Amino acid sequence: MATGKLQFFWGPLALLLALGQTLDHFVPFVTVQNCTKKQYFDISRMICMRCGANQQTSRDGTSCMCLPGYKLISNNGGPSIKCKKCPAIYSVVTQDGWSCIRCPPGAIIDNQGKCRCPTGYILVERRINGAPLIEARCEPCNTSNPSFSTPDPSAKQCTGGLCFFDYPETLTISVVTNIIYAKNLMVSSAWFASHLKASAIACLRFANLTACQALGNMCVMTMNSMNFAGQPNDACGLYRTIFKKTINLGITHSISSWRKTLPWLYYDSHIDGLPSRTLRREPFPTVFHFKSFQRMKLQFVIAKYDARGYFLNWEKVTGGTLQLCPDTMTKLNAAYIFGITYQQQCTLSVSKLLAKYGDIQFYDVYMLYKGENGKDQLHPIAVRNLNLQLDGKFVNQDNTINNWYLTRRIFLVDTLTGREMNLNNQPKVIRVASDIKIRVTLEPDSLQGKIFPPTLIVSYTNIRIQNPDQQTILVSFSVEYEMDLSTAYQNAEIALGFLCGLSAIYSMLKTASWKRRIGSQTTDISTIMKFLLFYAGDLANAFFVVTFGTGFYWLTFFKGQRIVSALLPTPSQEVFFTLCVVSAFVLKLLQLLHKLETQLTVDIFFIDWERPKGKIVKSVAGGGDIKTSPAPVSIWRTYFVANEWNKIQTIRKINPIFQIIVVLFFLEVAGFANLTSRTPYSNLKRTAESDVVPSSRILRFSVASSIWLIVGIIQVVFCTSIYERFVEDRISQFIDVCSISNISVMIFSHRCFGYYIHGRSVHGHADTNMEEMNLNLKREAENLCGQRGLIPNTEIETFQVCITNKIREQYDKIRKPIHWSSEADRLLNHSNDLFERRMKAYNTTNKFLGSFIDHAIRDMDYIVQDKLLLERLIGMELHEPIDKSIFYNDENFTFTDVLYYGNESTLLIFDTLFFCVVDIAAQNFILAAFLTYVQQKVIHFIRLAVGRKNLAAKTLVDERFLL
Repeated sequence: MATGKLQFFWGPLALLLALGQTLDHFVPFVTVQNCTKKQYFDISRMICMRCGANQQTSRDGTSCMCLPGYKLISNNGGPSIKCKKCPAIYSVVTQDGWSCIRCPPGAIIDNQGKCRCPTGYILVERRINGAPLIEARCEPCNTSNPSFSTPDPSAKQCTGGLCFFDYPETLTISVVTNIIYAKNLMVSSAWFASHLKASAIACLRFANLTACQALGNMCVMTMNSMNFAGQPNDACGLYRTIFKKTINLGITHSISSWRKTLPWLYYDSHIDGLPSRTLRREPFPTVFHFKSFQRMKLQFVIAKYDARGYFLNWEKVTGGTLQLCPDTMTKLNAAYIFGITYQQQCTLSVSKLLAKYGDIQFYDVYMLYKGENGKDQLHPIAVRNLNLQLDGKFVNQDNTINNWYLTRRIFLVDTLTGREMNLNNQPKVIRVASDIKIRVTLEPDSLQGKIFPPTLIVSYTNIRIQNPDQQTILVSFSVEYEMDLSTAYQNAEIALGFLCGLSAIYSMLKTASWKRRIGSQTTDISTIMKFLLFYAGDLANAFFVVTFGTGFYWLTFFKGQRIVSALLPTPSQEVFFTLCVVSAFVLKLLQLLHKLETQLTVDIFFIDWERPKGKIVKSVAGGGDIKTSPAPVSIWRTYFVANEWNKIQTIRKINPIFQIIVVLFFLEVAGFANLTSRTPYSNLKRTAESDVVPSSRILRFSVASSIWLIVGIIQVVFCTSIYERFVEDRISQFIDVCSISNISVMIFSHRCFGYYIHGRSVHGHADTNMEEMNLNLKREAENLCGQRGLIPNTEIETFQVCITNKIREQYDKIRKPIHWSSEADRLLNHSNDLFERRMKAYNTTNKFLGSFIDHAIRDMDYIVQDKLLLERLIGMELHEPIDKSIFYNDENFTFTDVLYYGNESTLLIFDTLFFCVVDIAAQNFILAAFLTYVQQKVIHFIRLAVGRKNLAAKTLVDERFLL
């Protein structure tokens, strides 16, 4: 298996270094400028080293060279050179430094003690067989007859090289120069053909630091991939071979996987199979904070190398060094402000990438921080290359951290590897770092603002060049912060489990109450379905409470903290929260549909107490006889009350349009939407970083739901305490209308349970003229008549009603003709007498309910009493009506439960969830507000239209009179 091969790869190190290796990787921050004149900057170990005797520092400061007049007698890289003074007969040394020679006439001696020919001439120092001349010559470059020199890529001058032979005892004679980008995409790389073998031999044989870096770069070009089953003759295989053969050279900075002469490409955390140790070592000693007046930054620096292995310089990662997308400096540098989740994405033209990145550069990324001694130190940043393959498997794409294989070096755009035949040709394929992500992890259970070393996650995309001007690529750069949320998840699950348990108990009570109210004694499928519907509503409330509380926690603690102790969940960690919000919405939708179904099927009847005023005389048709009959009672009062009931079916305590406008004002105009960005700095105004800092779904839900609920609750409070008290109370007005109209309302929401509004006029009649009506109202205002209550000398007009099965059976029997509507009923009952039967049923129902209210039916009586406190709390009647029905005094107008008005909390939470779910999906508050308004209008229309039809069907009031 790959793990065993990795252990074989790193095995010798484990035996020597496992006990002495330190857990903390850190490197002193040393630059070329820190080195003295007698020191050079070691590009492999990133430290200053002292040059030997008769040596001086090279011009770029990255190596040692012999003093003028001294030649090389050995060179193993860096300070491992030996110099010897040239004999007096020679004036200078050769360009390669290995031989002494005299300058030709016309040439000058530079300050390095070497010959320099006039412009247009090439210095020739050796014969064709490589032997040095006694005196050099200045000649034009002759590419057909090189002498220890080869033309440079431009063919304008000759350049010196390094002669060496193959060493079959150390390296394979043949090397792999074919680069496989995909199954059907392979390139014979001209760069690898020219440099791979030479770099490997120079690195191993001469410890040439530049050659070792070039070899490492070619391994990085192949995505650091390894094939343990094949021959070690590709770039990474050669690197691995040299790594094992140079174990005697020792390590750098106590890091076992960093050989002194080799670039550090791989972590050795696979010795024990725990890459998590690499990413979760000791946290930085720096205490990170969120203070708006002093924003802390992640100080990344990179060591830059070119393709040939030359060290270019140290550079701070600002100004878009790692970002391919162009933008303003403010937005580019916002990526490194600590705590700000950054996201940048753009589409780039391939032709522009070819023009801009003709030369590939390689980066070793470090993080700069102050050590315990107060000096600058560097911590190496681990790279998780998603394109890395081990034996053909993409191990870093696995979500299991201990399967990852971490590396060190990256590049942005590779236009070099894909060139075939000639390096001047256009590449056949290029590689682009299409997705770069820096992930910062907070130390768990820390209240001291400590973080672990960040991780660099990079994904490369291969582009086959066909038409560069037309080809594009989508690239992104992001910085995300994460923390261990196991405790938060556990707390949320505990809270949710507890509330779900309470919801189940409460739903059982509701189900038991429902069974009692429908007069059922058995448990059947309908009982189970009813329990599930009740449980859906209560469970929705539980999910909403947990999600709202969770969102409010992150909003207040993340935005309000100073010393870092909590970070927002990442988008992938928000999935659980999003599922809870969606679950709450779906369950609340089921509850709303259940309530609408109850309201749209309610039984309602208007009891007309008006009695005929005298009799009328009419003749009998065909006989000429005279007959008297009671004077008809006007139906307009019933129509009037029915219209008022129809109007109050969908009134609410809040104004939906006003609600949406105010919420949008606070979110978009006042700037509260800016609080949803993944930045710890609270700002209601848009800043320069706003476009590159994404929003958090949790914060969007928290801000949106908080504002929606606050505005809604304020409206409810204003409506109930001010508007209804001093302006208009539609519910109380309806009760007054019933009393004035001498109409009572009997509502059955369940088979044996409902509501009664006592509208019997204290004046005995309401069918009168304006003068008498005003006189009656005046007498009532001056307490010159009885009170309106059902019980004498009381004012309570509204009641909850629990009736016996006997009354309900009689009620259904009387009203049966009213519900004849099917074709079968029409066939059984001729249409001629169907209307008469329904009118008779209507009149009989009116008489039956009136007699029942008047205690005029001996075996169908009722009592009036108050509900117990426990009954009010659990919403269930503890006394079952057996012999007598029970009227419960109801001063809270609970009959509004069959209206919109009494279900404001359900509607408010549903609207909140609908608004938030749309916003979570679309990330757009304006669209969410628009769709919420549409949803409200659609449900309002359905509720009003179907409710009007139900009202007409149950009361026999023609729908045409319901305006």
